[in-house]
Amino acid sequence: MLPEQFLDRMKNLLGGEYADFLASFDRPNYESLRVNLLKGREKEFADKVDFLEEAVPWAKGGYYYRHGERPGRHPFHEAGVYYIQEASAMAPAAYLEPRPGERVLDLCAAPGGKSTQLACAMMGQGLLVCNEIHPQRAKILSENIERMGIGNALVLNHEPAFLTKRFPAYFDKILVDAPCSGEGMFRKNHEAIEEWSPDNVKMCARRQRDILESAALMLRAGGRLVYSTCTFAPEEDEGTISGFLKEHPEFHLEEVKKYPGMMAGMPLFPEADIEEIEKTVRLWPHKLKGEGHFAACLKKREDAADGAMNPGTEEKGITLKDCGEWEEFRDQCLKVSLDGSYIKFGEQLYLMPEGTPSLKGLKVLRPGLHLGTFKKKRFEPAHALALFLKPEEVKNTRDLSLTEASAYLSGQTLLTDGEKGWYLISVEGYSLGWGKLSGNVMKNHYPKGLRTNFCVQ
Repeated sequence: MLPEQFLDRMKNLLGGEYADFLASFDRPNYESLRVNLLKGREKEFADKVDFLEEAVPWAKGGYYYRHGERPGRHPFHEAGVYYIQEASAMAPAAYLEPRPGERVLDLCAAPGGKSTQLACAMMGQGLLVCNEIHPQRAKILSENIERMGIGNALVLNHEPAFLTKRFPAYFDKILVDAPCSGEGMFRKNHEAIEEWSPDNVKMCARRQRDILESAALMLRAGGRLVYSTCTFAPEEDEGTISGFLKEHPEFHLEEVKKYPGMMAGMPLFPEADIEEIEKTVRLWPHKLKGEGHFAACLKKREDAADGAMNPGTEEKGITLKDCGEWEEFRDQCLKVSLDGSYIKFGEQLYLMPEGTPSLKGLKVLRPGLHLGTFKKKRFEPAHALALFLKPEEVKNTRDLSLTEASAYLSGQTLLTDGEKGWYLISVEGYSLGWGKLSGNVMKNHYPKGLRTNFCVQ
């Protein structure tokens, strides 16, 4: 079923390893997830489930899980305790090495696996901008940012070239997980096989160069940029990086750790004719437990002429005194202040990340942490706020067993005693949503659009 021209090219690339590469298409997929370190420690989670196997070597919090398990149908998934993510796809964000307090851009971010991985490394500190050009995919990205309890992210919906005008030399770190021909996903995605053609590979390479050009303009001097794809095509991998470096002497490739099974970039073809291309990384499915991937770590020179950090104009927002019902809810229900700059979108209130740039003229899906909605003389907390908070940060809580949590997720009410008002509902210590107690009935405020029946494993 694989395209003949693709196979001919792979045979020329791999030589004696070609047979092993073809054999990898017949083995079962390796399935993996990444623990959300914003929710707690890895060991605490690992002690609560029985489906994890070995750790993914190159990604903190990454684990393979037993074949046939369905962690996406577990209450912990809805609590944002982990993100189901292909193991090789965890490598680019790990190589970017974002730190708390930095300005970080994920330029082609949907569906959000790498963005949520970056957020874990930033530990809620700094500014994470997650951008996606396609509106529907941007919506899915925003939903995953919410599920994982991330409070310091802006979700935007723009072409990369547009953002260069707003954020020149603005970011410390940029991830470009570029749209590609998807050859590395052929084992898992038959649609990618049907859409493949040599012309599509060339089209992807041209688009990737344009995206890289935009990213380069938004990176500060001394900043790091990681470029990645999930394809084997030299034109889209080493060829794209070689062409970019020839036109951008202010950038150079950085050497990164190559874990067992990872290989250096391949210089043995016309598209990659610079010596340092071997500093790039290829992940081959016949050499490690993962799919095909490529990554290159680029550093912008400290003295780059166009790289002076641009502080930009910050969004002013509104003050706490303009958020009366929110302040009342916070003081009555929370043990944390959640101080900062607030912004209203209609009746929706958000807490913006520190240093949020001006949002004027931007298509913003999520301007930070969604706190809730102003109703008539009251404030109703958002689902995002529940997933962001920890049980110890809320005055009234109700912790559920896995069986009880499954009932809650399907929309059922709970019978319980206690003080009337808002409760943070959690499952085995992980925040899950809101409930409101009146008498001995806990009204279920889990979003109706998310309700479904879940499996207890």
